[in-house]
Amino acid sequence: MISERIRKMRKAFVEEKIQKKYWQEETDHYVLAREFSRQKEDSIDRATERLLFVLDHEKPVVFPDEKIAFLRTVRTIPELYTEEEAKEIARKHRIHEKGDVCNINVDYSMLLGVGFDAKKAELRDRIADFRQRGKEKEAHYLSQQIRILSSVEDLVDRYRKEAEKVGNTTVASSLSHVPSGRATSWLEAMQFFRIIHYVMWCGRNYHNTLGRMDQYLYPYFHHDMEAGLYTKEQAQELLEEFFLTFNRDSDLYPGMQQGDNGQSLVLGGIGPDGKDSYNELSELCMLSSLDLKVIDPKINLRVNKNTPFSLYVLGTKMTRQGLGFPQYSNDDVVIPGLEKLGYSHEDACSYVVAACWEFIIPNKAMDIPNIDALSFAGAVEKACFDFLESSPTYEEFEKHVDEQIEKDAASICEHTKGVFLYPAPFLSLMMTGCEETGRDVSLGCVYNNYGIHGTGIATAADSLAVIKKYVYGDKSIGKAHLLQCLHDDFKSDPILCNNLRYRAPKMGNDDDFVDSIATHLLDQFASVLKGKKNDRGGIFRAGTGSAMYYVWHAAKLPATADGRHSGEGLPANYSPSLFCRSFGPISIIKSFSKQHLENAINGGPLTLEVHDTVFKTEESLEKVAMLVKSYIDLGGHQLQINTVNREQLLDAQKHPEKYRNLIVRVWGWSGYFVELDKCYQDHIIQRMELS
Repeated sequence: MISERIRKMRKAFVEEKIQKKYWQEETDHYVLAREFSRQKEDSIDRATERLLFVLDHEKPVVFPDEKIAFLRTVRTIPELYTEEEAKEIARKHRIHEKGDVCNINVDYSMLLGVGFDAKKAELRDRIADFRQRGKEKEAHYLSQQIRILSSVEDLVDRYRKEAEKVGNTTVASSLSHVPSGRATSWLEAMQFFRIIHYVMWCGRNYHNTLGRMDQYLYPYFHHDMEAGLYTKEQAQELLEEFFLTFNRDSDLYPGMQQGDNGQSLVLGGIGPDGKDSYNELSELCMLSSLDLKVIDPKINLRVNKNTPFSLYVLGTKMTRQGLGFPQYSNDDVVIPGLEKLGYSHEDACSYVVAACWEFIIPNKAMDIPNIDALSFAGAVEKACFDFLESSPTYEEFEKHVDEQIEKDAASICEHTKGVFLYPAPFLSLMMTGCEETGRDVSLGCVYNNYGIHGTGIATAADSLAVIKKYVYGDKSIGKAHLLQCLHDDFKSDPILCNNLRYRAPKMGNDDDFVDSIATHLLDQFASVLKGKKNDRGGIFRAGTGSAMYYVWHAAKLPATADGRHSGEGLPANYSPSLFCRSFGPISIIKSFSKQHLENAINGGPLTLEVHDTVFKTEESLEKVAMLVKSYIDLGGHQLQINTVNREQLLDAQKHPEKYRNLIVRVWGWSGYFVELDKCYQDHIIQRMELS
């Protein structure tokens, strides 16, 4: 049961958003860039000076009753380059998203367990060594990191004085120890983490997942619980306050949609020794999230064939709340899949998810797991227009589809050359090898792989099933007639359109005929990427996710042979088409677990929409939990469930003021429905209509 103190804190930050009162006015985005340009500063120095500038302008805000402090007040993170410079960089390089290092997972313990003072002393020793060897560039880089650590300490000292001023002795005490010294208690560890995470966002390094918090915070938690410093209830209250800190600054997130901010937390998981690492803190994280009912942090649960059913039940209770999580990842599929891609066994066992669901390795991977997306539906559509009439057999036509996938994949790979990422000197302090080499993580790390999403696989498989069964099979549909319908968006034959939409084979109905086509498509995608190298020495990873491409690809896609109209939506991630009349969830999980998912392990969950009435009784709740377990046992790789009510969503569009706390799962993250762009709201409603 949520305590009164946490209830008030939740109301203040989540519902009333009192943090906005402390925001400073927006300022000139190019205030630093113009000066950098005049001084001809290099990228490392620009990134350092920008972070120092933001930290210097932050104004301490401490609330009397909080135990974990820090609130962002600077709204404008200045640009590193002028508009002219940015255009020139983009002319020569591939700029991914905003150009910032994102979608990685640092090793927070590399600072938590050391402290800034000891880290600065370590850096000074390395600087001396670099200078002895004539490596002035590397020495200068580490000296900039020391400046950042000192600037953070200055801000912390201002916070400590503010805490003393408002009479908050708890915060003042923590800040007198961390981050200058290493964390020695659970409270100090969480306060230290809060500072690290805060500084990352001040440097515009968003989408940097929280990782396996139940592992790196567990020693502090276990020590204090064994010492009797907290009861379970007190520990949960403290953890819930910690969770609320992730909801303080999320309105200042710089990305596409509110909620898509990368604050993903991964719990449990099989270690290199084969044992599951789910522990008491993992459980407390689940319970705290269940208690708070907020979108951050987003819970991801690593499971396997031996995961106890009780954990699935607990996860389903969270799903019932409408949180859109936990998202489940199957260690039995993911770990071997990552090893096949070249990750060591130890690293594969430590995997986390990025902002949404892409699999990444903590502190070793500068992977870009969402660099682009291949449209399965687009490849089939192109093959239809170019080769359907000239292909005498389905097998011949299928070869053209395979060739189009290969061609599209090759084009994507070629377009990834010359990626330019803005330096991230603070993050680099927590990434393997960066300090030792005096090299920024933006230039690469142990792993430098690129992930390519795969969108609309169900639409593609359903379209090929139509062509195989009706065009080449019983020949009830002529090639010319189908092509005419695709060209005119089925205006010439609306009855055929209806039949193809609702009577033709569909992936999601446990039909081997169409499911085997999906398997072939996914295998082809993985096969054409195998052995390809990017220009950072990494590989390309095939995936089953869609991210926002399910909207982008659909908008440009003409009518498809499954009866989908031009511009009509594609399914989000690895899911049935939007007009699949499924025989039920069991059929769906069977269809979507037949594929060789270990070969396409960039990530991308089966996304199920479940009406909220399903959870009315404990018996029905356990049935949903069994559904989740069954997908994992069948060999599914990833699963997320959205609990929604269509009528409620429609009303929320009309009366958003009544539904400020209505949470939905979008593509790989949960957000407040009324804060989403209408195109995403409409897609979720359409998914619900057809569930």
